Amino acid sequence: MSGEGEELTLAGTVLYDEDFEVIEGYVVVDVRRGVIKEVSRGEEVDAAVHGVLLPAFVNAHTHVGDAVAKEPPDLPLEALVGPGGLKERILQETPPEKLIEAMQDAVFEMLAAGTLSFADFREGGIEGVRLLKKALAAATSVVVGGGGRTGKTKKLDDMAYILGRPTSAAVEDAVREAAAILEEADGIGMSSVADHPLGLLEELAATARKRRRLFALHAGERDERDVATAIELRPDFLVHLTHASPSHFKKMQDVGVGAVVCVRSNLRTGVGLPPLKKMLEIGLTIGVGTDNVMLNAPNMFSELEFISKIYRLDARTVLRMGTLYGARVLKKGGGTLAEGQPARILVLKKDSPNLKHVRDVLKAIVNRASVKDVAAVVAGGFCMRGGG
Repeated sequence: MSGEGEELTLAGTVLYDEDFEVIEGYVVVDVRRGVIKEVSRGEEVDAAVHGVLLPAFVNAHTHVGDAVAKEPPDLPLEALVGPGGLKERILQETPPEKLIEAMQDAVFEMLAAGTLSFADFREGGIEGVRLLKKALAAATSVVVGGGGRTGKTKKLDDMAYILGRPTSAAVEDAVREAAAILEEADGIGMSSVADHPLGLLEELAATARKRRRLFALHAGERDERDVATAIELRPDFLVHLTHASPSHFKKMQDVGVGAVVCVRSNLRTGVGLPPLKKMLEIGLTIGVGTDNVMLNAPNMFSELEFISKIYRLDARTVLRMGTLYGARVLKKGGGTLAEGQPARILVLKKDSPNLKHVRDVLKAIVNRASVKDVAAVVAGGFCMRGGG
C-alpha cells in the first residue's frame, strides 16, 4: 500500500516517545513532509496497517561490502579483517558489479527486518562510496516501486550513513582523498589506530570536523592498547570496545564520544564481549551494530535478542539501543514515535503465531520477534508490506 493522499494512518499498540510508553492508539503520518503528525490514544478504524508500532531499527555499524564473502574460513581476527587480510583481498579482487549486487542484497535484508537507518564503514575510497550509493539506489527503488508493493517509485532518502575510508597510506594523499570522499559521504570510518599512522588519523579527524561530518573508529576489539589514543582523537563514536575499561568509558562520557557494540560479531570472532552493563552504568550513549555481513546477517532482531539474553538487560533499554540511542550516536533525528519526528516506523503483526498471547510487548520484541512478524515498514509516507 502506498502513502497516497496527504496522510497515512497506522493503528494498534504504539511504543510512544522516548520512554517507549505502551499505548493503544494510532499514528498519523504527514506524507508530504515524511514526519509523524499525530500520535493519539483510542480506536482508529480507517488505518492502512494494524499491529505493534515501534521505531524502525538503526543499525549503527555495518560492513555491507562483506556480503560478497559470506561464511569465510575460521581465521584469527587480524588474518580475516586486518590490513592485507582475507577480506581486503576479496574486496580488491571482486568485480564492481558483483559488489553492488551483494550490497544490494544486504540492503534488502535490512529493510525486510525493519532497519531504515544504517552506518556503513565503506572501504575502497571514493569508488567504494559510489558503489554503495549505486546499490542503495537500486535496492530502494525496487523495494519502494516494484513488486506491486506500493504503486509508486521513490527512493528512500538517507537510509545509509556512509563512512568512507581513504586508500592511500601517505598522509597528504589520504587527506586529499578524504576531502573528496566527504563531498559524497557522511563521514570517515577507520579501523583501529594500530593500523594507521597517528598523524594520518589526526588529519582525517580534523578534516571531518571541518566539514561537519562524522569521524569514527574501531577500538578495543583485539586488546585495550588502542582505546586511549582513539578517545584522544575525539571521534563521534567508537565501535566494539570489548577490551575497554571503566576509566575509558568515563573519559568517553566526559568528552562526548558515543559507543557502538556488535555482540554477535564479537562472539563469532572470539574477541570477548563488551562490558555493556558498565558502559550503561557510566551513562554512555550506546548504539547497536551487526558489523561484517560476511560473519552475521544484518538482522537487528537477532542482535537485540543476543544482547537481551546474554546481559539480561531491561527490554526497554535494549530496544532503545537499537533505535533511539543508535540515532543519537549517528547524530541524526528519529528513533522514536512522537509528533514531529521522522516517520520511520516498523509495524509487527499482533496476531502472528509468534506474537499472539504475549503479556509484555517490549520483552516480546527483543526476545522473540523476527522478520516473519513484520507487517510493514514505513518510510516517510511510503508503506512497504512485510513478506513474512
